[in-house]
Amino acid sequence: MIRVQKINDTTFEVTVEGRTVTTHKVTVSPTYYEELTGGRVPVEVLVEKSFEFLLAREPNTSILRSFDLPVIGRYFPEYKRVIVEMME
Repeated sequence: MIRVQKINDTTFEVTVEGRTVTTHKVTVSPTYYEELTGGRVPVEVLVEKSFEFLLAREPNTSILRSFDLPVIGRYFPEYKRVIVEMME
């Protein structure tokens, strides 16, 4: 289960319940949010779907504890294309 809690307009705390519970701090700039979603969904949905993307590729214990959302693309070049499709 993925829980996303808004800390402020650009920072979110994400709790992932798996075999081990992990907590992550994620930042999303307004520009990157607009680029990926066109403003069609709440930013919390983008964060949740991004974690679904990550969890399909690695265990929650391997996900960085603190990162900016664009960092995902450095590890998974297909991220941006896939997440944009998920937002449509």
